[in-house]
Amino acid sequence: MTKKKLSPAALVLLLAVLVVLAAFPFIFNSYLLQVAVYCGIYIMLAVSLNLLIGYTGIFSMGHVGFYCVGAYTSALLATKMGMPFIVCFLAGGLVAAFFGALVGFATLRLNDIFIAFATMGLGEIIRIVIQNATFTNGALGVTGIPMPEWFGRPMNRVEFYYMVLIIVVLLVFFTYRLVHSNTGRTWMTIRDDANAAASLGINVFRYKMQAMVISCFVAGLAGSLYATFVQYINASNFTISVSTNIIAMVAIGGMGTVSGPILGAVILQILPEAIRFLSNYRQLMFGAALVISIMFAPKGLVGLNWKRIKPIAKLCALFESKSGKEE
Repeated sequence: MTKKKLSPAALVLLLAVLVVLAAFPFIFNSYLLQVAVYCGIYIMLAVSLNLLIGYTGIFSMGHVGFYCVGAYTSALLATKMGMPFIVCFLAGGLVAAFFGALVGFATLRLNDIFIAFATMGLGEIIRIVIQNATFTNGALGVTGIPMPEWFGRPMNRVEFYYMVLIIVVLLVFFTYRLVHSNTGRTWMTIRDDANAAASLGINVFRYKMQAMVISCFVAGLAGSLYATFVQYINASNFTISVSTNIIAMVAIGGMGTVSGPILGAVILQILPEAIRFLSNYRQLMFGAALVISIMFAPKGLVGLNWKRIKPIAKLCALFESKSGKEE
């Protein structure tokens, strides 16, 4: 095993990206700052779903359900019980992970296509139950969700952006370490051939459950951040179209890679904003982007030949592992 090292050009590029992200609130207006926060939240969702689809081979179409559970858990604890943000944030992840374990126990022994339909159905059931329950305020949603307290006062949006940025950086680092660990290599073995993995003595169901719980926990954390940032949530914010958008982000960026979902989430969040006059065709654009990606870049954007742009190639290669082994 040899350690990967950043080339000077890749190091400069990485530092430049970090500097731009740190200076973002001072360079761009408040609207673009809001888009950047949404990018961070969707990066969390795409990275978490990639643990299931890209690394473990579990095609879940109900990821939005756990995002919804995390958002509502955090919002209700904050508005009805006055809990501090850190409690709401962690509770959103833990409750989503609990529901993920329940869904995983019911579905992970099924074949792939049945898992996809079962998770899609269960995700929609979660949304419908929340939309009609009295303790969630039904169709009225939850309003007045407070921003986190910071030195005795509510955070402003710039401070919230930095908090999301730090969380995303920590998540990417955690994901990198996880997928390059024995657990990550075991997930990839199961993804490539579950029967062969079982014949080697691997408890396939246990490892799939592990991936499901971790993925849903991160989705719940993303839901908590979303609810806190927008300060109002409604079940209509968590439809099946959100799940398909997250799947598109993972597929277009590159399944089974660390950097792919980040790239896919950023592009598919920024692209609709750049061509806002076509907002009525947003879902059509997502579908077209997914089809084009499958036809011309089946391994996603990260899988394209970046040799002519060596710093980008080195930067992408730094995060990735081939065939589930360290290089």
